[in-house]
Amino acid sequence: MSLVVQTSIQTIYIIPSLIAEQSKDKSITLELVSIIKKLPVFLVENKKTARRFIAQLQLDIHFDSLHWYELTKDTSAQEVKAMFNEIQKLGLSDIGLLSDAGCPGVADPGSLAIQYAHQHNIKVVPLVGPSSILLALMASGLNGQSFVFHGYIPIPEDQRSRYIKSMEKDSIQYARTQIFIETPYRNHSVLKTILATCHPRTKLCIASNMTASDEYIRTGSIAEWIKNPIDLSKKPTVFLIGQ
Repeated sequence: MSLVVQTSIQTIYIIPSLIAEQSKDKSITLELVSIIKKLPVFLVENKKTARRFIAQLQLDIHFDSLHWYELTKDTSAQEVKAMFNEIQKLGLSDIGLLSDAGCPGVADPGSLAIQYAHQHNIKVVPLVGPSSILLALMASGLNGQSFVFHGYIPIPEDQRSRYIKSMEKDSIQYARTQIFIETPYRNHSVLKTILATCHPRTKLCIASNMTASDEYIRTGSIAEWIKNPIDLSKKPTVFLIGQ
């Protein structure tokens, strides 16, 4: 007996958004634009940010005719179910899942909506778009065959130091690239911990402001970074540790 529950909703499109201001021309595909233009409903992390992103695409969309549902890191599975039930009552068949920046479901809210879609036989269609995590890995020169994404690492200094040490150990033992991110205002303290914790020969890639006009990507040893400090204040950054 099938456990899949049927619904009138047919498709959920996973829509990446910009990861840097004024990067539309290099980040947005024609397919993504054509799909956004036809969608009547969006699950979004923040309605204001989502409207601003869509407005940048200049699609001649009447925003008042669209339906918006906010889906954040605090949204429960029951709330997601209620959203889909309401969308179904409206007779709408296609949905867009849109993050604040980058790809929904990757270090970003959205997985609960995607889980619901799979459970209810709704087609899941991921669209091509910018991911700072993969862009950083591509440009790092570190092992792209075997890697781990840790998301946000612990905040307390002692826990963070131990976590970074364990990542370095894993990178040495398995030649596996370790990828993680942090809230921009904590970049300086995270970098300080990395430089104080890791072996001088361990490699560190810092990828900052990806796709922006002032994008910065550099890989060097811990010893080299200590000699050449960098200011990462308020800059979205991906850190990668490897050998």
